[in-house]
Amino acid sequence: MPCLIPQIERGGVKLVTRYPERRPALDSEILLYDMADGTCLALMDGDWITNMRTGAVAALSARLYGKTSFSKVGFIGLGNTARATLLCLDADQDRPLEIGLLAYKDQHDDFRRRFEGHADLSFRVFESAEELCSWADVTFSCVTAADEDICGADAFKPGALVVPVHTRGFTQCDLAFDKVFCDDEAHVSGFGYYAQFKSKLAEMADVLEGRATGRDDDSQRIIAYNIGISLHDIYYASKVYDLVGAECAEARLEKPTDKFWA
Repeated sequence: MPCLIPQIERGGVKLVTRYPERRPALDSEILLYDMADGTCLALMDGDWITNMRTGAVAALSARLYGKTSFSKVGFIGLGNTARATLLCLDADQDRPLEIGLLAYKDQHDDFRRRFEGHADLSFRVFESAEELCSWADVTFSCVTAADEDICGADAFKPGALVVPVHTRGFTQCDLAFDKVFCDDEAHVSGFGYYAQFKSKLAEMADVLEGRATGRDDDSQRIIAYNIGISLHDIYYASKVYDLVGAECAEARLEKPTDKFWA
């Protein structure tokens, strides 16, 4: 995934590989370049950057499209993406949040333990996706695969926001919801109901720069697909590089060899 960002005179390439028998199975590296002279500034591990960038964009979607003063947030899929999303959401919001977790094996217990000490977060566990989705103001789906819809559009109340971080499982919402947003239209142009969205699709950049409106009122149901684009990763990597600065210019750090947890 190559990317150039003239505004900061940086560019980069992100490479993602998946080997089912490797730990972690999904792995990524980022090459960061100075566009002024083509110097390769760094070879960086991309796993942490990808994870935290994904969480940051998902949390920004809640800020942009969530109803006023939302307080009930549901999570389906409780791995690193969900952890990063809640870390960013907690940092971005200045009020207590009630967090609903869809029970899965013992992951909901691990998830709650991860956020012990976050006094402004409280947790409850749901046994069915329908029950969780009908309760939540904002629902984040962080499952990587779904062969069928997780629940129907009727499960979501007026004002609900759905953020399918990994896209799967909400095709009925594409037809029924009032607005659909994405980070890149090419990512969703192949969706089965792309031509049938109730309102004109808008990218997040259009909303941020005022070319499109986000939520118009607290009764609208909205779905926001944030699949991720390499520009975000390269920009994030550039910021990390600048924060580290000369301290690691000559460092030789070992690449992680085991799965990390956010």
